[in-house]
Amino acid sequence: MSVNDEEKYPYLVEEKALIRRALADNKPLLGICLGAQLMANALGARVYPGDEKELGWYPITLTQEGRRDEVFSAFPSQHEVFHWHGETFELPSGAKLLAGSELYSRQAFRIGRSYALQYHLEVTAEMVRDWVKEVPEKRDEILFNLEERVAKLNSWAEVFFDRWLSLAGFK
Repeated sequence: MSVNDEEKYPYLVEEKALIRRALADNKPLLGICLGAQLMANALGARVYPGDEKELGWYPITLTQEGRRDEVFSAFPSQHEVFHWHGETFELPSGAKLLAGSELYSRQAFRIGRSYALQYHLEVTAEMVRDWVKEVPEKRDEILFNLEERVAKLNSWAEVFFDRWLSLAGFK
């Protein structure tokens, strides 16, 4: 699914309008994967296919802004996360770029109290095993050390969500 598939999925128009209103009202949002692309697009940034799909475990590198960020500063400047996307986005006007990868230079951004992550912190081993069925040629690579990778990722997810929820005023 793409944010550009409005003819196929007409509800995307309404979702983008809802995102624009929430951001205009400075309400905290969190967009993950398609959600990050929806946030970027709702803010006027172009979302488009990348040169290749990023499916599996790849490192992201924090930008200087990311290393100073209230939420992201808890993470190593480079760490491995789980990706499942083939599109990317331009950085929306006013957004702060927090992280990128070798394939996609825009992996995370912040605007106000809202965060957009192109990658997945929330996956479980069961989810990964289910998703990898779509790409059998990458199965061994993606499932290598799966439990250990997911455990580390989930520990970072706990830190991320704890910090973001505090910043967003939910804690």
